Amino acid sequence: MSQNLFPEIRKVADETEKLADKDNTTFESTTEDDERPVQEIESLCMRCHEQGVTRLLLTSIPFFREVVIMSFRCESCGFQNNEVQQAGTIRLEGAVYTVRVLTREDLNRQFVKSATATIQIPEFELTIPASRGQLTTIEGLIRDTVTDLSADQPLRRIENEAVYQKIQTIIDGLKEVLADHEDEADEDATGEVKLPKKASEKDAPMRPFTVRLDDPSGNSFIEFNGSMADPKWNMRTYHRTRQQNIDLGLINPDEPEAPQGDSEAEAEEGLKNEEIFVFPGTCSSCGHAINTLMKKVNIPYFKDVIIMSTNCDICGYRDNEVKSGSAISAQGKRITLKVEDKEDLSRDILKSESCGLQIPEIELVLQEGTLGGRFTTLEGILEQVYEELSVKVFTDARRGDDKFEEFLARLKAVKSAERPFTVILDDPLANSYLQNLYAPDPDPNMTIETYDRTWEQNEQLGLNDMKVEGYEEDAAEESEKQETPAAQS
Repeated sequence: MSQNLFPEIRKVADETEKLADKDNTTFESTTEDDERPVQEIESLCMRCHEQGVTRLLLTSIPFFREVVIMSFRCESCGFQNNEVQQAGTIRLEGAVYTVRVLTREDLNRQFVKSATATIQIPEFELTIPASRGQLTTIEGLIRDTVTDLSADQPLRRIENEAVYQKIQTIIDGLKEVLADHEDEADEDATGEVKLPKKASEKDAPMRPFTVRLDDPSGNSFIEFNGSMADPKWNMRTYHRTRQQNIDLGLINPDEPEAPQGDSEAEAEEGLKNEEIFVFPGTCSSCGHAINTLMKKVNIPYFKDVIIMSTNCDICGYRDNEVKSGSAISAQGKRITLKVEDKEDLSRDILKSESCGLQIPEIELVLQEGTLGGRFTTLEGILEQVYEELSVKVFTDARRGDDKFEEFLARLKAVKSAERPFTVILDDPLANSYLQNLYAPDPDPNMTIETYDRTWEQNEQLGLNDMKVEGYEEDAAEESEKQETPAAQS
């Protein structure tokens, strides 16, 4: 039934082309409704109030889902509008798609944006809020953005010069990606009118950038190349917040919150029992005054930790860290986990600043201090590793390194638990933790070893010069030495 009502978009395109070639006519002039992939409905034009035509195309996008593509045109005033609506239900989780646009071929990736999705291009400091649904390419998205931003620029230049200059910088950067000036140069050189090339077909240099699509409904999509192992492409799902469910119309805002499970209720009660401390400070990004929230939390079967969170409402800077709230352990700790399926990815993990992380199967080694202190899930920490490496390394000199792209593909397979792998946490201060699903019984897939720190490790941690016993006598001797010269004088 789905295949009959929502044929694949490539199949629709092929059938449309055949109908266009048949008897030198187009599908619009075909009299048999069954052969017409596009349905036409007379509609009222909201601009001139004359009758226009809305064309509906029911189709499915490979590796995504069924959609309805709508196109309206009014012959009286020339107004036209295109929109995409989802033909299925809202998904259980939201989704974030991230694509690294490194070459011009990446501009040709198919792009499906629902009415609830927001788009970010961090390199241009550009955020596109949720608006109408759209089926296009990354190049089409950029062209539409340039058109929308340019429309009110003359007025902005008069009303607010600073805003005008900021937006013009974004427009100029996006125009460099499109490289439309090359078409003008070709026309001037030959004196002939040529059809403009797509930006993906031009030879002009292009600044690499990132496209991030965040849709709480999960009904958006960016095309990958070949398979989901595409190292330039990444998808992450997340649980919607209550407010997001309200915005999507899934929850009545007047309804009370659903009761939590016992473990969640206990965890929340534990958080409520601890006081939250607020420390004023300065944002390291924009310099405005902000507050850092700090809270002491007990992790069952582990120890107390301190969670710190800093959020700047002015520039959007965010930072979250986790530090140990207990005394320094006498020995270090090494935790080894054999990950066999996706269930293991949901384990809670606390990686302190002093902890290193290894995955031998893909030759991944993170030194101490990488990512700072983090309290998340195993899937979350692997996602952070992937994003950090793909964002920072794809834009440096290693860009285009086939070996590194192969490494990212292996990392992507690991973070999806497509094959078994091993995670090793090595923390000289024993301040890291990996959830034991069988607690308080031993976990058959996890081994925990304690070891004595080396002198070099203690030196690096500053423990060799730290004295915790008998320091009162040393303080008294130091005080006497300072008093003696004063008395002699």
